[in-house]
Amino acid sequence: MPTHSELANWDRHHFWHSFTQMETYESVVIDRAEGVWIFDTSGKKYLDGVSSMWCNLHGHNHPRLNEAIQTQLGRVAHTTSLGQGNCPAAILAKRLADSLPGDLQHIFYASDGSSAVEVALKMAFQYWQQCDQPCPNKTKYIALGEAYHGDTLGSASVGGIARFHAVFKPLLFDVIRLPTPDPRQLPSSEGACEHFLQQLEHVLSAEHEQIAAIVLEPLIQAAAGMVFHPEGYLHGVRQLTKRYNVLMITDEIVTGFGRTGRMFACEHESVEPDILCLGKSITSGYLPLAAAIATPKIYQAFLGDDDSGRAFLHGHTYGGNQLAAAAALATLDLLEEEQTLQHLPSKAKKLAEILEQLQEHPNVAQCRQHGLIAAVEFTPDPSSNVPYPANIRIGALVCRAAKQRGVWLRPLRDVLVLMPPLSITLDELDFLGNTLQESIQFAAEEAADILATNPLAK
Repeated sequence: MPTHSELANWDRHHFWHSFTQMETYESVVIDRAEGVWIFDTSGKKYLDGVSSMWCNLHGHNHPRLNEAIQTQLGRVAHTTSLGQGNCPAAILAKRLADSLPGDLQHIFYASDGSSAVEVALKMAFQYWQQCDQPCPNKTKYIALGEAYHGDTLGSASVGGIARFHAVFKPLLFDVIRLPTPDPRQLPSSEGACEHFLQQLEHVLSAEHEQIAAIVLEPLIQAAAGMVFHPEGYLHGVRQLTKRYNVLMITDEIVTGFGRTGRMFACEHESVEPDILCLGKSITSGYLPLAAAIATPKIYQAFLGDDDSGRAFLHGHTYGGNQLAAAAALATLDLLEEEQTLQHLPSKAKKLAEILEQLQEHPNVAQCRQHGLIAAVEFTPDPSSNVPYPANIRIGALVCRAAKQRGVWLRPLRDVLVLMPPLSITLDELDFLGNTLQESIQFAAEEAADILATNPLAK
């Protein structure tokens, strides 16, 4: 086995990390994990406060998940989904169809969330070309400001966070971009839902004949900094899309499988989209799997004889892979066996108590929460709640302090994101909260020193 220093060196020089500046990267190489704890090659352990980038649901190294994958491995690891099915993928399709809201029945498998959104965009486009009443002019998409739907070219096109995708702009297709439905951008949150829905209706009334679909993250725009939409907005979007004959694609890659307190975020406002995208937690973060799931109305438009040319023209080598499907089935089993959703209210309450305590810190500007998803924002001036200067990188300072104290977090710029596995215990949540208190205080003092000694930092 290579030494800790050898692994760190290879990690820095050969392993090119996602969304990471490798020039300044400080190597952390994970060796093993157990429950909500991950251990690096030096033996240091960290509470996984972001579910290994929002995907680990039931904790690491869970014996039931391990067993499901090992059992399937003894049968077959992979066969193609082009022209043939397989047992776990068929069973999983039925299980998902039974658990999803409304009449979402038809599961198209992909390998990751970006690919699932790509599938949904192409599915919506092809639908309008060949449905019973074709609308070939419906080729445009509506997306929200600061949206994030992945990094493939189609999913990046409907994304709206410039720092992620601006460099690729010449490669992306144009979309109709609505302002982020963030009530904090308005003088008052009163009437925010109506305000943002009016913006949508203005676009739909003028351009619905050219619009194939709107794509949005329901309730929470995660990568935007955990932006929470006003209550009723999601339901209102569904009503408007029906009125103007535009498809609705919901990206539940982050919010699906209980993160918000319901199995799917759409359930909070009784919404059934035309296409719903899943990923991340679908296998509890064990193996790559995602899905775009359509209603019968969408599915029927792709049926015909072999010469009709109506088949969906898309595919993934590993779509519906047996090992991943087995992990997903075990994930669904565990949600029932461990009564994960039933235990969530007490954990969400504990997290709310932690956030209330954090909110008392003079350098905490705002805390937001939905289920076991939370965000914390900071300020150097409690009297005005203005944010820290960007070059202070307060989010990174807090996360670095937390890492030193045994909690692994990753910020969204200067927004601290909390999204632990749903299996976290109340005692582990207490440890997370206490560590955050110490880390925020340490980082605030560090930031104050920088501001005092470096006028350019202001």
